[in-house]
Amino acid sequence: MDHKKVASEVVKAVGKDNVVAAAHCATRLRLVLKDDSKVDQAALDNNDDVKGTFKQNGQYQIIIGPGDVNNVYDYFVKETGVKEASTEDLKDIAQNGKKPNPIMAFVKLLSDIFVPLIPALVAGGLLMALNNFITSKGLFGPEAVIQMVPQLKAVSQMIQVMASAPFIFLPIMVGFSAAKRFGANPFLGGVIGMMMTSPSMVAGHFWNLFGMHVSQTPYTYQVIPVLVAVWILSILEKFFHKHLPSAVDFTFTPLLSVIITGFLTFTVVGPVMREVSNLITDGIVWLYNTTGAFGMGIFGAVYSPIVLTGLHQSFPAVEVQLISAFTAHHQGVGDFIFIVASMANVAQGAATFALMTLTKDKKTKGLASSAGVSALLGITEPAIFGVNLKFKFPFFCALVGSCVGSFIAGLFRVGAVALGSAGLLGFLSVYAKAILPYLICEVISFIVSFIVTFVYGKSHVQLVNPVPVATSEAEAIEAKEDHVEPEQKQEVSLNSEVIAAPVNGKVEDLSETNDEVFSTKMMGDGAAIIPTDGTIYAPVDGKISVAYETKHAYGITSDKGAEVLIHVGIDTVNLKGEHFESFVKQGQTVKKGDKLGTVDIDAVQKAGYDPTVMTIITNTANYAEVGHKKVDEIHHGDDFIKVVAK
Repeated sequence: MDHKKVASEVVKAVGKDNVVAAAHCATRLRLVLKDDSKVDQAALDNNDDVKGTFKQNGQYQIIIGPGDVNNVYDYFVKETGVKEASTEDLKDIAQNGKKPNPIMAFVKLLSDIFVPLIPALVAGGLLMALNNFITSKGLFGPEAVIQMVPQLKAVSQMIQVMASAPFIFLPIMVGFSAAKRFGANPFLGGVIGMMMTSPSMVAGHFWNLFGMHVSQTPYTYQVIPVLVAVWILSILEKFFHKHLPSAVDFTFTPLLSVIITGFLTFTVVGPVMREVSNLITDGIVWLYNTTGAFGMGIFGAVYSPIVLTGLHQSFPAVEVQLISAFTAHHQGVGDFIFIVASMANVAQGAATFALMTLTKDKKTKGLASSAGVSALLGITEPAIFGVNLKFKFPFFCALVGSCVGSFIAGLFRVGAVALGSAGLLGFLSVYAKAILPYLICEVISFIVSFIVTFVYGKSHVQLVNPVPVATSEAEAIEAKEDHVEPEQKQEVSLNSEVIAAPVNGKVEDLSETNDEVFSTKMMGDGAAIIPTDGTIYAPVDGKISVAYETKHAYGITSDKGAEVLIHVGIDTVNLKGEHFESFVKQGQTVKKGDKLGTVDIDAVQKAGYDPTVMTIITNTANYAEVGHKKVDEIHHGDDFIKVVAK
């Protein structure tokens, strides 16, 4: 990469006089601009050395890649003359004069609490769907399977116990997750949830507390009461930790926090928040019953734009309420939000495939094919941000398909009984009798979106295959040479190899990470690990190509050619090396298993940062295949990511 040239091209695209401040992290330039609308987005999109762009928290971020971003930044600063800033300084500059958005802050709070619970709720919901197959009449004959095969009765009963457990004891899981998010002891949060679902509590019974009748109705299936209770717990725990002497803190802080929270929960918080929770659920169900198919159609038309704002991250909290109301009291049709999300995701995937058939650009075809498949399986970020919004019209054409599919789903009153993959596989989350209508609606959503996108794109071919504008014959020749350069420039012979896990922890797909650059795989494919300890190890034999002063990221070029980026935490560059220690330097040769550095995970989390460790193959495009091992837990040194040479 010609760093000076890239910096000059970026300056030209964003505008020299448009830059307020600039900083960089391990992978991207972070800019605060006077006017984002003045950016020549097409120039950046067509720049082979720019891996992607996006805006977040008032910063315009340009993805360059590890190692290269440092040099590009240096030339960028020299050419623009802007003052160098740290990422924390940039954050302050970006937010200068702006108050934090309370809505987005609340959405982020709900997302942090409920996203970790989704696997448990998916498992319970799918088990419930499986039991519906066994117990529903008319699916495989006039009678239910359980009636035709009585031997399955015990199996059905066992499945019912398994399926209902995550919902009956939902307050325990919410309590644990909420306490972790609020900065309290997660196990104390779990205790609050246990108290609220205790089998010793019986509906219709009361405690006589100094003449006050306190209801013993358990809080099974409830979300809002336990959220508020654990929030109170976190305040009390922090207060006692701060004011009690260390000699008694360990014993009396948990005791006082739990007992005070318990009494407040049973006497005031629980009853009031139960009514609030019921009103919210009743209101949503009323809105669905009132607007019906038309409401579903409108929701389908705006769902993908809602995804762009990030507000959809709060939906799991509402969906849990809808599923609980349906499974516990047969109220409503279940989770209709999931149905709309499925229609929207399939529609975006269909639009991506339509674009793939229209474009002649090989790079766009390859990206569209993989992004389209991902969208059909419920992960739309690559399709929306990587393809459809880039060309604009496919994104809006997909809204038509989503609207039509959601409208018809509303006519059939299709609902889900579980969270899951909101896409083609979503039928697994739908109650048995609604599976066929669901699949029909998915097909309709796909066909409408594909046709509308294809027809519009066919009549606007220049949008799909833009012709580069050259001011001279020399520039035209240079542009043509630049276009074929990636295929001709293969200087290093790459070999298939296996990249080891750099840290111990729980494996997570990149799409689940809370950073758009990694989740959309702009930097390349790979996988993430939620670490259980703070030692980072070399995953390959090779040379340290990048070792940042902030100690939060390492770049390694393996002896077989893989360019591996290990990024410790999300936005941890803002910590400026605090809580991190590095044992290597740039240019140093390492062996697989050598210690690269350490991180204090607890301190990073207390500082408000996500410690997830991303392992990215930044030269993914040079490989035929990149995939990670599908396991829950992994140990450093275990086989983790496999790269297959072309």
